[in-house]
Amino acid sequence: MYQNQTYEEHSKSIILNNLDNIIIALDNMKAGQYLKNFDVILDSPILSGQKIARVNISKDSPIYKYGTIIGFADSNIVKGQVLTNSNVVFKEFIRDHKYCSKYQPTRFVNASSERKFLGYKRPDGNVGTRNFIAVVSTVNCSATVVHEIAAYFTNEILKNYPNVDGVAAFSHSTGCGMELSGEPMDLLHRTLGGYINHPNVASSLVVGLGCERCQVGGLFTNQGLHESSNLKTLVMQDNGGTSATIKAGIKYVEEMLDKANKIQRKEAPLSYLMVGLQCGGSDAFSSLSANPSLGKAVDILVSHGGTAILSETPEIYGVENSLTARAVSVSVAEKLMDKVTWWKEVYSVGRDVQINGIVSPGNQKGGLANILEKSLGSAMKGGTSGLMEVYNYAEKVTKKGFVFMDTPGFDPVSATGQIAGGANLVAFTTGRGSCFGAKPTPSIKLATNTNLYNKMNEDMDINCGLVIDGKKNIEEMGAEIFEEFISFASGRKTKSEILNLGRHEFAPWQIGITG
Repeated sequence: MYQNQTYEEHSKSIILNNLDNIIIALDNMKAGQYLKNFDVILDSPILSGQKIARVNISKDSPIYKYGTIIGFADSNIVKGQVLTNSNVVFKEFIRDHKYCSKYQPTRFVNASSERKFLGYKRPDGNVGTRNFIAVVSTVNCSATVVHEIAAYFTNEILKNYPNVDGVAAFSHSTGCGMELSGEPMDLLHRTLGGYINHPNVASSLVVGLGCERCQVGGLFTNQGLHESSNLKTLVMQDNGGTSATIKAGIKYVEEMLDKANKIQRKEAPLSYLMVGLQCGGSDAFSSLSANPSLGKAVDILVSHGGTAILSETPEIYGVENSLTARAVSVSVAEKLMDKVTWWKEVYSVGRDVQINGIVSPGNQKGGLANILEKSLGSAMKGGTSGLMEVYNYAEKVTKKGFVFMDTPGFDPVSATGQIAGGANLVAFTTGRGSCFGAKPTPSIKLATNTNLYNKMNEDMDINCGLVIDGKKNIEEMGAEIFEEFISFASGRKTKSEILNLGRHEFAPWQIGITG
């Protein structure tokens, strides 16, 4: 299953790297159980995914997983003792940054082996995996209007437009009472512009109130947008208020639907596929199955000229040196370090957030000791390809290959930034069972373990627990995920789409002063 592994067949336990001083339990075990291959006796009951001391570990000594430091011993730990966040402590330590030392140029597949997907070709040259009409609010004050417009187009009405995936409303809780200029407004403009012009959107209607700070005109000027048959605007105060604006909006969307329904899927190279990488509700299996498997799929996608976006800056903290070592240039490596430094110095000092150590209660129950261990798994989603660029939140992604976008760790906010940047597919790993959709982009849910996949089958698309079960190795699982990328990108519905999730998950990152 894993590189450098040692596997205990009867007790289902594993060592991930020869440098590790811990063993990972792959099943629940009782106190006193003897792990023959490791000559270890458990001192207490253990849950699957938790850690066991492989040797005696003295106080303040580092704990190694995958050959990487994930914390330090809070006290003298004896061989066979179970390790949790109660005896594995988080603290700062110096990491060796060797910028670009592990960068390897991508080896692209031969032209004869290039894979394709069926997508919607757009006038600007991009290709979508879905065909939506977007109804976008510039400010929270027009939120009700955009939702009422979208809600008018029921499934019964949309049956008349089989080539349209839906009419989606995108509202948010800001747009006024905020800084009129600078990064907070620029960030909101980028996010709204990214959705209005998204490859998965055939046409957009933008609705403002009229007196807000995020004006329709200012947004269009900032993003270089112009009204056309595919892009219409309404301002409530100019249009006669709520009911009149809803009525006018419905008429605009009806016209857009007729045009969008004429667009057919056509073959497109995988270089037009851009996948946002997400993980939420992580557990100890995330770094054993779903995340490294997704990383293998990313490497295959990149070899076909595609793009993958790793994000959630607080959740790469502690292993950022593994990414800077893969950077294509020193400037790219420094961009990443600037983002990490900002989070540490500006956003989190003295605050009870996970970049300062403690992960969520669900992560703890899933066997993760601290942010270092979570970051180790999180970064695995990015595979092994070179890091080609680092982007601001919601910035348009133009580089092909593996890239990074600065976002918070909160999944809806992070995914919103990736989608605004151009992601036309999202791959979301989970060990605890995150339920998430992200219109207009399909979200593929990858379960880290079979129990979760079976228990929440209504929400889970792919069972990466087959790796834990010994039925597939990481390479095989990665190849399967890659094939699923193509299938879902070509029109197959994800579980979250079948459940109609994604109507309320549009969540631009709010920074700056609200007053």
